[in-house]
Amino acid sequence: MSTPDRFHALMRDVARLTAGHGLDAGLQAKLNLEAGPHSSLFQDIFAACRQGVADGWMCSREGGGIRYGRVIKPAPDLADCSVDVVDMDSLAGPQHAHPNGEIDMIMPLTEGARFDGHGAGWLVYGPGSAHRPTVTGGRALVLYLLPGGAIDFARS
Repeated sequence: MSTPDRFHALMRDVARLTAGHGLDAGLQAKLNLEAGPHSSLFQDIFAACRQGVADGWMCSREGGGIRYGRVIKPAPDLADCSVDVVDMDSLAGPQHAHPNGEIDMIMPLTEGARFDGHGAGWLVYGPGSAHRPTVTGGRALVLYLLPGGAIDFARS
């Protein structure tokens, strides 16, 4: 059974993996190597997200065809990151910037679904980056870790 507390504990495991690393290609490679789609951590987080969505405590808002929600506000035990999860099905979300960067965990619900051109796994955007988050090829859950909870929809 998945609960918000159990989910938070899983995010602490991710925070430990990211500790001391810049938000860059090196961190992306580390996460995909140590916590990639075939790892127990990835699978546990994916299961918790599916259950959280089904139970209604995750992705409880909807707008523009996207179900979304901030699951955890910036927390000291998560290196001051917030955690958001979105549920998208073959669409593009709103353009936004990441003042402090963004760490994404891509969880395809439809085989072959991709987020910003990437399949299951981790994608890291560095500080100051911007994008229009896009899911193609079906439905996916995407988890966003945002340092300081910072996301800027006005600047892109």
